[in-house]
Amino acid sequence: MKSRWYTLFLVVWTVFGAKGQDDLIDLDFRSEQDNTMYSYLVEVASDITNTFMDGVDDLEDWKAIRSGRKKELIEMLGLVDVPLDSVRMPPHMMETGIISEEDVTVKKLYYESLPGLYVPANLYIPKVLDGPAPAILYMCGHAREQMAAAKYQGNARKFAQLGFVCLVIETIQYGEVKGEHWGTYARGWFHWLSRGYHPGGVEVWNEIRAIDLLQSLDEVDPDLIGATGPSGGGSQSWYLGALDERVACVAPVAGGETIEAEIVQRTVDEHCDCMMPHNFYQRDFADIGALIAPRPLLVAAPSRDAMFAIESVRQMHNQIAEVYTWYDASDRINMIETPGGHGDREELRPRIFAFFMKYLMGKDALPSEIGDIDMSEEALFSPEELKVFVDGSPSDNRTTTIQESFVRLASAPILSDITAYDEYKSDVLDFLNDHTFRHFPERPEPLDLKLTLRANDGAPHGVQKYSFVSEMGWRLAVDIRWRQPQGEQQPIILVLRNPEEDRWDSESFISDLDRNVSRAFFAARGIGETGWAANQQWHFRRAGAWTGVTLASMRVYDVLRCLEVIRSLPGVDPDAVSIAARGEMAVVAAYAALLDGNVETLIMHNPPATQDQPSEPDGSGAAIEMLNCLQVTDIAQ
Repeated sequence: MKSRWYTLFLVVWTVFGAKGQDDLIDLDFRSEQDNTMYSYLVEVASDITNTFMDGVDDLEDWKAIRSGRKKELIEMLGLVDVPLDSVRMPPHMMETGIISEEDVTVKKLYYESLPGLYVPANLYIPKVLDGPAPAILYMCGHAREQMAAAKYQGNARKFAQLGFVCLVIETIQYGEVKGEHWGTYARGWFHWLSRGYHPGGVEVWNEIRAIDLLQSLDEVDPDLIGATGPSGGGSQSWYLGALDERVACVAPVAGGETIEAEIVQRTVDEHCDCMMPHNFYQRDFADIGALIAPRPLLVAAPSRDAMFAIESVRQMHNQIAEVYTWYDASDRINMIETPGGHGDREELRPRIFAFFMKYLMGKDALPSEIGDIDMSEEALFSPEELKVFVDGSPSDNRTTTIQESFVRLASAPILSDITAYDEYKSDVLDFLNDHTFRHFPERPEPLDLKLTLRANDGAPHGVQKYSFVSEMGWRLAVDIRWRQPQGEQQPIILVLRNPEEDRWDSESFISDLDRNVSRAFFAARGIGETGWAANQQWHFRRAGAWTGVTLASMRVYDVLRCLEVIRSLPGVDPDAVSIAARGEMAVVAAYAALLDGNVETLIMHNPPATQDQPSEPDGSGAAIEMLNCLQVTDIAQ
């Protein structure tokens, strides 16, 4: 036994003692870093939710930032190219039929929210009106029948029976003309994120134009308009109420909760793309609701909703209620709950009607007296009766292709000289830093560099492997192959490994480069030892956008941190660091080189031609999307 310990001592002395203590590797491979994407996204989402209004302590503070927060929401919904602030004429409207009943007249119509973008609608008008009446904009959820769905037309008719004019509009996803909401959810259209296109933004614009239309009608009091809807119509109620102050009061139904709950419980997986903005400003639904204050707000929620945990909805309500206290308007916000699952429910509806009667009519009515909607067969109109496009929609209808034109993309610039080039480059960088890479930490984590392996074989002048902290939750590794003595200032090339690459792929890729140049091989997060199962890719790509990040933009940050590490190593010429990458990582390399500004050479092998291209429906394939980047640039630029 004695001789074994003595032999081990000699080995340890040979490896460590003979070299000196300054060259010891760190054998404690344990790390406080999680190195899992789920943990990272949970941490980011929790921070978003739990730092609501940090640094905002009173009404004066809130008013100082309110317009900025509203502008953020506009940008996150992709409403950057529509005339929100312009003087607008009412939209062009066409009536296609009328249904006349004893208690209500239903006008079938469509209006043009943008040239060629037609919105089908049913306008319910009380049979007897003494003058202009308050109006309700009712927004459909994800029911395929849309305006003809029993609950939706039942609500509209009940509003009319109570004396409201009620306009029910269809979404671009379902109904008479079927467009797309499910770009990332089901189609693999993750390039929507690069475009900054958000289907909820189109819906909000259609709703803003619906308000324009309602205000132009003789039957409507333009100062007394409310908004409500369930599920997708609930989220739209939040957006519209926040962005259009002509909406006097709002009642979202089963349409929002904290981003923390969405990520922790993975309910994001069940949601349509329209349900949360592309969150590059990293805000929560409470931030949206705060923009509604001090106008009356009723939050309606079932207590066993699989998509919105009631505890989370309560937290969101309580956060918004704090802002109402600053306005001395605590009586104008309320939350109502009912047992049951997702959607608008029998116990909620009479209380919602009472809410609108109070704030738009000045009437205090008991929900028990108001009653629920009538969904009997005799009270419902058939889908054929309510159909707007009786002879088909207009031939120039853009509903099915609006995602291709709603947000204007950048075109290649025409630059006359170096001054114009420098100005263009500066503008691009400013935009990217503010709208694409905004999630980069203001105060980077200490690198905490550790030498974890070193050997004299594997390269002419040895191999060293270092680990470092890129960002909270991530400890990554870079493998250095020295081809010149470290005592000399030498160039080095950083080689980016690809997701799911075969063994030695990266080494083969650069094997024909100058053999005298040292190489550093780097796997950004999600690649190599920090990788995740292929069936998680879809979730991480969608959940990332809800928290303001993408896989590609996070990897750009990792590369920038790795460049920082490499330049700190003895023997590296900091002005002679290059990057080589293939396929999807070539996109990451290009943006990293642009942001770094001091990469000597960039080698891209087989890069994608553009970031404006779809992925696979299951989320597999090249994850090259970066929020909003196509509004200012593309790979070639």
